[in-house]
Amino acid sequence: MFNLHIVPGKLTLQDLRRVRNEQTFVTLDESAVEKIDKAQKTILKIVDEDKTVYGVNTGFGLLANTKIKKEDLEDLQRRIVLSHSAGMSDYISDATVRLMMILKVNSLSLGYSGIRLKVIETLMELVNKEVYPCVPKKGSVGASGDLAPLAHMSAILLGYGYVRYKGEILKAKEGLKIAGLEPIHLGAKEGLALLNGTQLSTTFGLEGLFYAEDLFASAIVTGSMCTEAVLGSRAPFDERVHTIRGHQTQIDTAKMYRDMLDDQSDISLSHVNCDRVQDPYSIRCQPQVMGACLSQIRNSADTLLTEANGVTDNPLIFVDEQDVISGGNFHAEPIAFASDNLALAISEIGALSERRMALLVDKHLSQLPPFLVNNGGINSGFMIAQVTSAALASENKALAHPSSVDSLPTSANQEDHVSMAAYAGRRLKDMAENTAGILGIELLAAAQGMDFRAPNKSTCNIENAKQLLRDEVSFYEEDRYFTDDIEKAISIVSSGVYNKFLDKNLIPSF
Repeated sequence: MFNLHIVPGKLTLQDLRRVRNEQTFVTLDESAVEKIDKAQKTILKIVDEDKTVYGVNTGFGLLANTKIKKEDLEDLQRRIVLSHSAGMSDYISDATVRLMMILKVNSLSLGYSGIRLKVIETLMELVNKEVYPCVPKKGSVGASGDLAPLAHMSAILLGYGYVRYKGEILKAKEGLKIAGLEPIHLGAKEGLALLNGTQLSTTFGLEGLFYAEDLFASAIVTGSMCTEAVLGSRAPFDERVHTIRGHQTQIDTAKMYRDMLDDQSDISLSHVNCDRVQDPYSIRCQPQVMGACLSQIRNSADTLLTEANGVTDNPLIFVDEQDVISGGNFHAEPIAFASDNLALAISEIGALSERRMALLVDKHLSQLPPFLVNNGGINSGFMIAQVTSAALASENKALAHPSSVDSLPTSANQEDHVSMAAYAGRRLKDMAENTAGILGIELLAAAQGMDFRAPNKSTCNIENAKQLLRDEVSFYEEDRYFTDDIEKAISIVSSGVYNKFLDKNLIPSF
């Protein structure tokens, strides 16, 4: 259980990674209460004075010019939640819902939304009791916020929709009862404050970031193992090479490889006097390619963390000036770009790994048995595993097409440009699964190649990394049902176990 104490606007990437991965008990810092209450009183004052303010006592979107009677304001907020609960497809996971809800609590608690503390506390209590709204994964275009997904999250508070509790789907009122709660009645602007915001797009982006970081770490390990297996040179990782180019991410990445290849191994000493002049790019240019991926990871991390700690609903309440300003912070273009850039990184991590895998099975380049198996011919070895890698890498190329360049107008052209940030982030999971498959296959192949170099051994770090695989998968002596081996290797790659081989200060959320 992760105990998260929210000081609004101060969440860290480490916090968010833990919320994504662990059951969370959340509390709110007392310092937030005064700002929340003041903003809510500003809304009450507007209602009492019968001023016309968008989202408080008007319709929404193209209906913004329709004034709503005071006695209908509660019904207005209820109706917007119900009408906007229009998502479709499978429900997102409990872990994703939990992170989305924490982001919403953080944003609302900054005190610019005009929502009651009670509403925020209800969201927190659902998280604490592990009662998670059922939220369909499709239906957001990432502008005016993630309206449909956040409506499904919010409908639970009113007693509508469904929840998941310990894997069981229940009606909303049953879930509220488990959490010790009653359905609430929304006040002026509260429905809109809950629905406006980029919390699901940001959650999908953050999940993509965490996937990318874990894949990056695994790729450093498998790439180092592959370098040893094919008798690659250590010279391309020399600090001087990268310092004179100047890219900090390339410099940092080269250091990661040097940390893995931290001393002269038996394998490296075995080919000191070989006649090979240069290694193929997939070996020699690893710091350059992976360093470029790290640039995208770090840039995206900065954008996502800023968004996670920002206010993205509309309109916004500025208590000191008693201003209510209608703006566009719900437009998730920064998140769409961040997710698109993560897609590039995830795709390229896999593409480079697939090329190393192809190198390993090519006897002319690797100086290893064809397809990494003895008695080739009767044994096919890693032949089709490499084909699978190629299929996954090719699929990622299509998935990497930027979502942010697409836009379809909504709300009768009132909302005439949208970000598509939700899909930009959501597709990162599929891409990450593909790249984990590629890396898992490379891990098997690199370990197999290293075993063919016996009795020569590699460095302690690389041998330890290889042993984590060998504890689960034995040497490929002859053809066997291969997919079981691949699944075990994918599990290792995806688990984050290889993160420990990297300097945690060099990866944003480690």
